[in-house]
Amino acid sequence: MPPNRLTVSLDDESARALADLADRTDASQSEVVRRAVTFYATNFDAADGAADARLDAYHRMLSTGEHVLLDVDFLHCFLDYVEGAAGDPDPDFLDAVDRVAAYHAREYGERFATLGDLLHWLDFCGFLAVRDADGPTYHVVFPTASVKWFMLRFVERSARDLPFDIEVEGGVSKAIITTVDA
Repeated sequence: MPPNRLTVSLDDESARALADLADRTDASQSEVVRRAVTFYATNFDAADGAADARLDAYHRMLSTGEHVLLDVDFLHCFLDYVEGAAGDPDPDFLDAVDRVAAYHAREYGERFATLGDLLHWLDFCGFLAVRDADGPTYHVVFPTASVKWFMLRFVERSARDLPFDIEVEGGVSKAIITTVDA
């Protein structure tokens, strides 16, 4: 099959970019254009601004410097470090967690209208996995018992300004969290 031919008009910026890519890749301009078209087609949603909503939210979280990616093993190290020999958390750590939760309570009170909104946000952040159940009830799964006590403490305290109360029934690494009218 003979090659398809295409005539393209380039502005100065795209002509410089094409020449630069051809020099850097030691490829012909035709090869660079073929690769560029293939790459663009493969990554169209991201290049067109219609990228996955989760990816966009991660980008917003990370680009502000307020959040970081954290390997789950580091989280477990931190939690193991603050738990004493009996498994009880260090009181100073609990005070710090409560201060963080109090700050988030003000933010969450304006941001989330339902318990599901809050839990799905924390699921998105990677702290837990949430499954919707009947009505105002959610089944929440935690990766470990340490993450469970840590996150349940955070959830209970950060939900204080929401327009409802919550009730928690805990298991070993799971919990059932239910909305209770305030």
